[in-house]
Amino acid sequence: MSDAGERVTLASFKGSPIVLYFYPKDDTPGCTTEACEFRDEYSRFRQHGAVVLGVSPDDEASHLRFKEKYSLPFTLLADPDHSVADAYGVWVEKNMYGKKRMGINRSTFVIDAEGNVARAMYGVKPEGHADEVLEALPG
Repeated sequence: MSDAGERVTLASFKGSPIVLYFYPKDDTPGCTTEACEFRDEYSRFRQHGAVVLGVSPDDEASHLRFKEKYSLPFTLLADPDHSVADAYGVWVEKNMYGKKRMGINRSTFVIDAEGNVARAMYGVKPEGHADEVLEALPG
């Protein structure tokens, strides 16, 4: 579900490249840095005709607050049951301070206009990531 409560499918964007990025949690330092970089470079993504979609386990209400707080111009998708993250292989076991838990491996997928994954980036760092993704866009 989108931050607007609508069901979103990648097929609805066929003909446009898609930047599908997975992040752990709204309004946390790294996730905010990453989202704000995508926001700041959004006009360049649009010049490429690209659609930017962020995905996290947070619900629609959390996404809406996050979008409004940071003026994010792109859609955030709620994946509370981790089904989308599972499908992309980014819902993984994490080990933090000796404690194991499941969580998002911060990752981005660049999907070409035909719907094929053109580039998969796993375990990305938030800083500078938007520029890295722009360089990976087809065309």
